[in-house]
Amino acid sequence: MGSPTSEASRDSDEVQHVVTISRGFWMGKYLVTQGEYLAVVGSNPSYFNGFRSPTDYGTDLSRPVEFVTWLDATNYCVLRTQHEQAAGLIPTNCVYRLPTESEWEDACRAGTTTAFYLGSGLHSGQANFDGQVEYDAALGDFDNPNGIWLQQTSPVGSYAKNAWGLYDMIGNVFEWCQDWYGTYPGVSVTDPQGAVMGSGRVFRGGAWIAHAQNCRSAQRRYVTPSVTGYYFGFRVVLALSQ
Repeated sequence: MGSPTSEASRDSDEVQHVVTISRGFWMGKYLVTQGEYLAVVGSNPSYFNGFRSPTDYGTDLSRPVEFVTWLDATNYCVLRTQHEQAAGLIPTNCVYRLPTESEWEDACRAGTTTAFYLGSGLHSGQANFDGQVEYDAALGDFDNPNGIWLQQTSPVGSYAKNAWGLYDMIGNVFEWCQDWYGTYPGVSVTDPQGAVMGSGRVFRGGAWIAHAQNCRSAQRRYVTPSVTGYYFGFRVVLALSQ
């Protein structure tokens, strides 16, 4: 977990260390969509839905839900768990929750050690990000004036999946993680849960608004859990309750 010191534009909090994940979990193949969120919560907070002056984004419930806080995301997990346990769709000892930061990075990398699961670089058209600022691990950011920048979300699954069959682990919307942000340990760890407390919750994965280097597998960001915006979404994990 983390990035090598040779990876261009890396941050000092990306110290490489060995992580063992001892407990199995199922990671959502897609980001939680507007339709899924609406079905569980009964509302759709997304900006990219309907008319927003001066643009009509239409109604496409296969776009990822956004404009959700960390609190909204965890509330969704609680409600979905209750609904599906009551319907007999999941065992009573399983729950939906946000992934830990280590689970997220492990799932994103899908066995790779490069800056992205696509390789050492990220280029226009490979994911939903600001394709006018591309990236190479040896060079860092570089401009591409002709790069694609949609300036909005795209339906989930619009770009290539990683080796483990997960979509949109690069770009589209930032993904909330379970952890409080904290300094990485300098030693090997098993099933890390993040800091015990803090001021910000971790989010990962890059977004439609982000430059390529901010979509790297090791990139870490955090913010107050009550913050939201049209680039914050999430995916869920199904795991045994602890």
